[in-house]
Amino acid sequence: MNRPEQTFATEQIRLERRLPSYWRVTFDMPPVNIFGPKHLPLLNDVITTIETDPEVKVVVFDSAVDGFFITHYDFLAPLEESLSIPPGPTGLQALPDMLVRLSRAPVVSISSIRGRATGVGSELALASDMRFASREKAILSQWEVGAGLVPGGGPMARLPRLMGRGRALEVLLGADDIPGDLAERYGYVNRSLPDAELDGFVEAFAMRVASFDKEAIAETKRLVDVASLPADLEIRPEWDAFLASLGRPASQKRIKALMARGFHRAGDVENRLGFHVGQLGG
Repeated sequence: MNRPEQTFATEQIRLERRLPSYWRVTFDMPPVNIFGPKHLPLLNDVITTIETDPEVKVVVFDSAVDGFFITHYDFLAPLEESLSIPPGPTGLQALPDMLVRLSRAPVVSISSIRGRATGVGSELALASDMRFASREKAILSQWEVGAGLVPGGGPMARLPRLMGRGRALEVLLGADDIPGDLAERYGYVNRSLPDAELDGFVEAFAMRVASFDKEAIAETKRLVDVASLPADLEIRPEWDAFLASLGRPASQKRIKALMARGFHRAGDVENRLGFHVGQLGG
């Protein structure tokens, strides 16, 4: 293989062109890969590059931070920073716009999950075409309801299509951690693999698909999209509901209690967020 070429790089999001047809996007936002408004323009640049490159066929998303794929949104950032970012090309607000565009791009997107994919991390994984997870180390969740919040990145529209209404409500309203093996049984991920095998499997699968004809890949994906992706009007209300829920006294009380326990810092709360939201009481 030729030497990988960095085609887009920041300290926190790196896009590596391993081949013209096969790219990697790596999140590196230590200590726990919290995603906030400052990352939205960076992710938008990545998505735009993926959409417009004539040669790329497969993009794998992964993480350089041990134990974390992407966790949750940045609740320490001023709300005005999120509100000031204009809608994207679809007319949706910034994060939902980027996730919708990723799903519809004529490129295969794969999330390789080793560690926690919770909140935004789960939503990015759900917007990807495929999800492969470490059986021992992957944790997926939509934890927001446990903190008095409404998820905002499209999981209410996407999860029922993957696992059915009942299991989607279990994930969303239970707000608990879903380990890799259960995520596979529920359809949250395509497969969970032994951790030692995850990287090799994803690399081999990505390289295989990248060796195929781009037009055949793109047209087949487009037709699957027609049959399976939610319409924008199903996703649009979620971000507004998330922002509205941020200002409610109930959510402010619960987030404050989580902060007092160690939320937003490396430690047990971030490592076991599902457990801790279940300890906040009524």
